[in-house]
Amino acid sequence: MKDSIKKYFQVGTITWMSYPGVPQNEVIKMIAKDDYFDAIEVCKYPDDESREEGKKLLEQSHLKVCYGAQPRLLGPKLNPNDIDEEGRKKAEATLIEAVDEAEYLGAKGIAFLSGKWTEEKKEEGYQQLLKTTRAVCDYAKKKNMNVELEVFDFDIDKASIIGPAPLALRFAEDMRTTHNNFGLLVDLSHFPITYETSQFVIQTLRPYITHLHFGNAVAIPGCEGYGDLHPRLGFPNGANDTPEVLDYLKVLKEEGFFRPDAPLVLSMEVSPRSYEDADIVLANTKRVLNRAWAVLED
Repeated sequence: MKDSIKKYFQVGTITWMSYPGVPQNEVIKMIAKDDYFDAIEVCKYPDDESREEGKKLLEQSHLKVCYGAQPRLLGPKLNPNDIDEEGRKKAEATLIEAVDEAEYLGAKGIAFLSGKWTEEKKEEGYQQLLKTTRAVCDYAKKKNMNVELEVFDFDIDKASIIGPAPLALRFAEDMRTTHNNFGLLVDLSHFPITYETSQFVIQTLRPYITHLHFGNAVAIPGCEGYGDLHPRLGFPNGANDTPEVLDYLKVLKEEGFFRPDAPLVLSMEVSPRSYEDADIVLANTKRVLNRAWAVLED
């Protein structure tokens, strides 16, 4: 492409994935000083003092702030589609807290994920997820904020009910009948472990996609990094590298997601292994995106 990628997307990264174990405000400082990035995705703070410091850093940065509520659910194993109503209410409560924290930090919404499920209770779980999501959307709407559900694998690692693209489509259609502040977040990293392709996912979910991630996954059982671990692009036995990122961009272009007047966030979700250097892995991701963009046809 002759045009800069910044014309069509706000390129971002995810604090807790890019630098696992590093205090969030240290990561914000690093990303805020790097003008490659236009967006940053943050998560829950451990205390008021660090949250206030983070707010001040983000205000200086001119970064678009996004808020990921996924760690709020995954850490304590809360399930927004819990069949047990008390469990579901706990998940709903932390998501409503997430809306408040996101607002304080300058984000215009939150993203979250659905929970584990069983085949015999699948429809009941689906209805529980609708209940949770509608409650959170109701609360967010009062603040003029949005809520996004990230589409995950359904039977490998996170084993989330949403899930395959056709079920994500049904869910988004159901949500949009009542809430126009709901959208879907799709991630190239998850396509190999939902047995789907960029073309299938994006064409299926096109009207409802409001946020984008990209990265890698190992989809071969028994290999290092198997599951939803987001290893670096080009990782041994990984499914995604430059050709797959290029294909992702091609499909996004063909399906009308190159929107200079309203660019979506396109965040890299890549995490170093314990023996890898986080700075190098982040630079690797930039190189792959740069190369894919450079060879993408106008």
